[in-house]
Order: sequence, then C-alpha cells, then structure tokens
Amino acid sequence: MGHALRAPSKLHSFNRYEIKYLVPSDQMGQLRDEITARLDYDSHGADGGYGVWSTYYDTRDLRFYWEKIEGLRFRRKLRVRHYGDRFNVGEKTTVHIEIKQRVNRVTQKRRIALPYHLARDLCDRRQMIEHDPAQKAFVEEVLELVSLLDLRPTVMTGYQREAFVGREADTGLRVTLDHRIRGRDRDFDFAADAENRLIVPAKLSVVEFKANERVPYWLTDLAARMNMSIVRVSKYCQGVEAFDRAPRSVFHIPDSETVEV
Repeated sequence: MGHALRAPSKLHSFNRYEIKYLVPSDQMGQLRDEITARLDYDSHGADGGYGVWSTYYDTRDLRFYWEKIEGLRFRRKLRVRHYGDRFNVGEKTTVHIEIKQRVNRVTQKRRIALPYHLARDLCDRRQMIEHDPAQKAFVEEVLELVSLLDLRPTVMTGYQREAFVGREADTGLRVTLDHRIRGRDRDFDFAADAENRLIVPAKLSVVEFKANERVPYWLTDLAARMNMSIVRVSKYCQGVEAFDRAPRSVFHIPDSETVEV
C-alpha cells in the first residue's frame, strides 16, 4: 500500500532551492560517509533506500519539456508519483499527484495523496473526483491543466533513492542520492509487466542538495573537494530524449541500451 508514513497532509506545499550533481558510482561510498557524519537518514532512507516511480504528463507537442529545455523563468510539470515497490501498486495504493514548478531560482511543489484509482480518474480520465475541501483548489487546477492542455502520460521514470535530512543547524536541509535511473515511454500503469531501460548510465547517480533558504557551506565545500560538477539535468527530459520523443539537447546524458525491470 505504499509508504503510509510518507503521505503528506491533505495539501502539502513547500518552496526550496535545489542543486543537482552527477556523481560516479565509485565516489558514492565517500560521499555517503561524509553526509552521514552530518545528516540523518530520512524515515525510509536506510538499508538501500526506496523506489521512486513517477508518471509525467505533457502535451502532444511536449510543452513542459520545451519549457525546461529553454530555461523559462516560470515553468511547471504534472506527475503522479509512487514511493516503494511498483509491483505492489493496486487500485487503492496511496500515490501522490504533484505540480512542481520553478519560479526564477525557487522550486515550488504542491501535492496531495490519493488512492491510485482516483489519481487516474483525475489525470487520465479527466473526471472530477471526491476530495477533501482543503484539496478543492488543487484538484480543480489539476483538472483544468489536463483538460485545457490535453495532457497525457508521456514518460515514466524510476530509481532507487537514499535520502538524508538535516539536524540542528541544518534543519530543512535534504540530500538525495538517486541510483539506477530508468524509465519507459509506454504501459504507464505503475504495476505493468513492462521493461524499463536505463536512461542515465548505471555508473552515474544524480545527487541533489535541497534547502529552504541556502545550502550550508560545509556541503558546497564537500562538493568542491570531491570535484562534483553542477549539472542541469531533468529525469523527465532525460526520459523524453532517451526514447527519441525529442532531439537530444545539450543537457542530455548519454544513455545505456541496457534493459532493466
């Protein structure tokens, strides 16, 4: 039934700054050791972490994709996300509908938790669903987006995530290490018996620093000492390009042909 403890409040919303890096697998041990000395695993981050699966919605002409590639100061995307083993997803499994948007340098995310069948009624079938009054504006916004822009599932991504949270002076800080980043461009039911292809080489992980106000100096210093380079990478855009839905951009990470489940 997904990660029950991870379900947000009826409408979960927050702003933050995000910095992304690509890190070779052979550096992950050192990075993990440095981070765990200063941060705690989140409630599901230990023992290898957890799966994160997302279905991204876009227009026929990939409006959200091009907004990202062109670096628009205001851009957004809609996705349905599941935390955990995708093969356990059923009609009543808790998933999250999220609108993630970028306003200048600040990332804003709003989301609600729903049973999977209601999320698909809203996003795929474009039907108004029963909802808590606190969710009304968000549900109406999602329905308006999918209806007026004719959104449809475009790419699914999945990866294994280790997540760390700040303590004391670093409260509000979050660091994520995402491994084995893969995806597909069809069969968008989370539990579908479908193959997923690596869209980022297995030898690389995406590392993100996420902070409410600023990333602490010790963390940027760590990135400098380890020669970590900031990258402009989007897992969604990587998936679009990996499956030849759009020409490879200058931000594309060469992918592997390896097939994974």
